[in-house]
Amino acid sequence: MGLIVQKFGGTSVANIERIQNVAKRVKKTKDEGNDVVIVLSAMAGETNRLIELAKSIQKAPDPRELDVLLATGEQVSIALFSMAAKEVGLKAVSFLGYQIPIQTDPAHGKARIHEIPTEKLKKAISSGAIPVVAGFQGIDPEGDITTLGRGGSDTTAVALAVALGADMCEIYTDVPGVFTTDPNICRLARKIDKISYEEMLELASLGAKVLEIRSVEFAMRYKMPIHVRSSFSDEPGTMVVEEDESMEKILVSAVTYSRNEARITISKVPDKPGIAAKIFSPVTDANIVVDMIIQNTRAGDLTDLTFTVARSDYERAMEIVDKVAKEIGAERVAGDPHIAKVSIVGVGMKNHAGVAAKMFRILSDHGINILMISTSEIKISCVIDEKYTELAVRALHEGFGLDKNNEQ
Repeated sequence: MGLIVQKFGGTSVANIERIQNVAKRVKKTKDEGNDVVIVLSAMAGETNRLIELAKSIQKAPDPRELDVLLATGEQVSIALFSMAAKEVGLKAVSFLGYQIPIQTDPAHGKARIHEIPTEKLKKAISSGAIPVVAGFQGIDPEGDITTLGRGGSDTTAVALAVALGADMCEIYTDVPGVFTTDPNICRLARKIDKISYEEMLELASLGAKVLEIRSVEFAMRYKMPIHVRSSFSDEPGTMVVEEDESMEKILVSAVTYSRNEARITISKVPDKPGIAAKIFSPVTDANIVVDMIIQNTRAGDLTDLTFTVARSDYERAMEIVDKVAKEIGAERVAGDPHIAKVSIVGVGMKNHAGVAAKMFRILSDHGINILMISTSEIKISCVIDEKYTELAVRALHEGFGLDKNNEQ
């Protein structure tokens, strides 16, 4: 017997039939002698529908009221599932974020979890009931409803698993696990049986959509095992766990990409202390996340500064940077929203030389120009022209032997 937190995404609860199938799956886990806590997303497409409703009234919806609106999506899911669970003989009780309460900071749309009291959940479990928790939402110190951002239900599930001391957190999606790359781009992509927290964290930050990045951060910090698997199959999925020696034998574990990128270049920036802070402080104050940064020194105490932001933040970032550039006496600001980032990830890179050179050679052999480069201990990322994204992914996947059972 154990305690398992199971999270089901929007496609898993997209309609009544699927909700009923999830109830049967949960019953099987319960019948095996486990205590279970369920976390649900809104039904597939519901969050987008609610956002469009809001935008039909306000072009830029009020963040507080938008959170109140979006939180209704999960409310529908947990109520319907609890009814379905009772129909298959389970005792289930639904909880909205504020009822637990899942305590967050007041950053509407991007709230971070601070604390989760577990008394109500443990009381429900001890009575034989299955707590059914609305993912993606919480409550701030003022008592306002908050949401955690896209993919926030993953974070809710892992945070609950940690708070409750669960044995495992299972994340059910519409894919069988984590793959060596996007199967929609590369038909030879393979499912990975086991991947380290570090690798999964890099993949999540680089565009892989299987797990939300903050959920992996929680799991890594508290060593909570995550099992990513399909809600439409009984096949084992991918275990996200601590790194072991077998993982280091694999040079590259996966290739990932992101088209949600835009590049901004400020030309002829005065090269003196404090200038970088003047550029990036207002960008940060606008809650815009800067990814890659490259500085190229010119003659005459001038430099060019290039950085990337999320494409959704591009227009706002350009407005801010244009204003700052005038204030500091830079020559011009140029932008390019038609770029992509392709990356290779693997803990085996820690102890092997020549990985970057091989990546650059593969891209060169396919006529793909590299615009920017970023590295970490287990990751190499290249910014390229967006039109070459799929070619780059397939070339790197083949070049590092990921279609050949790790024969690299």
